[in-house]
Amino acid sequence: MTELQDNISAVEERIARACARAGRDRAEVKLLAVTKLFPAELICQAWAAGLREFGENYVQEMEAKAPAVAALEGARFHLIGHLQSNKTKKAAQLFHSIDSLDSAKLATRLNSESRPLDIMIEVKLSHEENKTGAAAGELSEIAETVRNNPNLTLRGLMTVPPWSEDAELSRPWFAKLRELAAAHRIPELSMGMSHDLEVAIEEGATWVRVGTALFGRRKKP
Repeated sequence: MTELQDNISAVEERIARACARAGRDRAEVKLLAVTKLFPAELICQAWAAGLREFGENYVQEMEAKAPAVAALEGARFHLIGHLQSNKTKKAAQLFHSIDSLDSAKLATRLNSESRPLDIMIEVKLSHEENKTGAAAGELSEIAETVRNNPNLTLRGLMTVPPWSEDAELSRPWFAKLRELAAAHRIPELSMGMSHDLEVAIEEGATWVRVGTALFGRRKKP
């Protein structure tokens, strides 16, 4: 627990320094703790250490963890991995926010579950075949669909740039997402991870998704 608390403090300090350099208020940037492939016990420990927002990649994994974390007051769970259309019912039950929406069809299906959901649209800006997300040209249709569905609240855009150990190489992708959000009047930006969160904050991130810097390396399933 002490190690986890130290890690949280270190990440918080990085966020605060980046905000100061960018002339931004620290309160503008929220920390999403990415707990995919970690046990539910770790979520409970992170909650006890003060974290409240948690990101998971897989509906099935979250379903297995749900009984152990259901009593964590104030904990909110975000789906940050690709959502398959046949998982929308379960996703709407398990998550407070769907951060990886990539089609108008999925928005309509989620709305039909009659549960209030925050929504972020995942945008694919690179040409990597293994990446998911909507094309920039699809944003208008998807955003309009979300806004027209009463159970959904459009919060922001999310993206994952091509991986590089050089954080500066993420900057153009983050800047592009910021421009798209402004053009479509979308207020929040989920971008930046353990290795490039400072650059993301400098480019306007309102959410940073951090796993490794908080919890260490994941063991592959």
